[in-house]
Amino acid sequence: MVSKRLYALVIVLALMALAAGAVVVQDSPRLLVIAGAAMLALAGLLWRVLGRMTAPSPSTEAPAPMPQAQTDAVAHEARLEHAPVALFHIDGAGEAGDVSPLNVNARRLVAPGRVVDPTALFAKLTAQPAGRSLISFDSERGAERAMVAVSMLTLHGKAQRIVALLPVETELESETLNAWRVLVQVLTHEIMNSLTPVASLSATAQGLLEELQLEGEAAADLRVALDAISRRATSLADFVGSYRSLSALPEARPERIELAQLFERLSTLLGPMWRARGSELCFSCEPASLVLMADPGQLEQALINLLKNAFEATAGVPRAQAHVEARLARGARLRIDIGDNGPGVPEDLLPHIFTPFFTTKKGGRGIGLALVRQLVHGNGGTVRHVRPVGGGARFVVSF
Repeated sequence: MVSKRLYALVIVLALMALAAGAVVVQDSPRLLVIAGAAMLALAGLLWRVLGRMTAPSPSTEAPAPMPQAQTDAVAHEARLEHAPVALFHIDGAGEAGDVSPLNVNARRLVAPGRVVDPTALFAKLTAQPAGRSLISFDSERGAERAMVAVSMLTLHGKAQRIVALLPVETELESETLNAWRVLVQVLTHEIMNSLTPVASLSATAQGLLEELQLEGEAAADLRVALDAISRRATSLADFVGSYRSLSALPEARPERIELAQLFERLSTLLGPMWRARGSELCFSCEPASLVLMADPGQLEQALINLLKNAFEATAGVPRAQAHVEARLARGARLRIDIGDNGPGVPEDLLPHIFTPFFTTKKGGRGIGLALVRQLVHGNGGTVRHVRPVGGGARFVVSF
């Protein structure tokens, strides 16, 4: 790059050359023409030099680095955006205030396909005190529980709240299933260990009694007592054995299932008993090309159990109906709705309907819905009870 001093020197030399030329050529026309051409060349050079002097010189220095505080702010914002919990910001410290999502998990939670009513969820968040608590909200999958942590802070003299929300329904369900599985294994093992010798001894005592050929009222009472012990032991062994299905489910073997074909098989299997009592069982699959990767036998058994419950619940209902609908829900989740127009599930029983051994049916064993949940969970899905608008019971199986 030519320095400014060099530019000044060129200008001075050009001016001196112009002056000298004017003196020399004043008596010669030919030299005057030559000098004029030279002066034009020097004038062009002078113009270019002046242009370079007035034009801004390009910077050769590297751009200034971003301040450290600004770099840290960008890094913190990225961590906040990808935090593994849903974060919300609430203006104000009372039970009112504008709620806004702060990161991608929060936006996904309130986007179509997850929370049914974001406004109701926001109202619950604003009502939470500082600290930790457990809340529930209605989602497309049914009722879900979530841990909530609320922190208070003041910015520019104004109260603010940061709310962290972590849905835990799936994790709690998984842990509950594992706990029940272990409990059932222990109970069935211990009970069967006690029942087996009782049944064996009662059978042996009955044989000895026949060999002795005892007569009289005492012998008759003894036969009745031994027969009752034997029958009861056999019945208890069968009862306990039915619970082993909860703790000894085979590993799921996923296959490609065309739901329209699965529904056709279920209609052929269960439709006649519904029609025999004047009831209606309907299946629908939209679109008809819906497919699912799951164990076909286990999924079929889960749906049969749910429809069996619906059949029993609608026994005294005129024009009883049940429906099974498969569709893609918001968020691209596959959803199967099983509903009926029966009396529905009482509100106080809802927390217990999936609990093993819990039943309100006379002679029931309380393994139907517990088995449904294990079958669906083992295939990577969830099953929830949702509150239907028109009454009855409604279960949602989603994958």
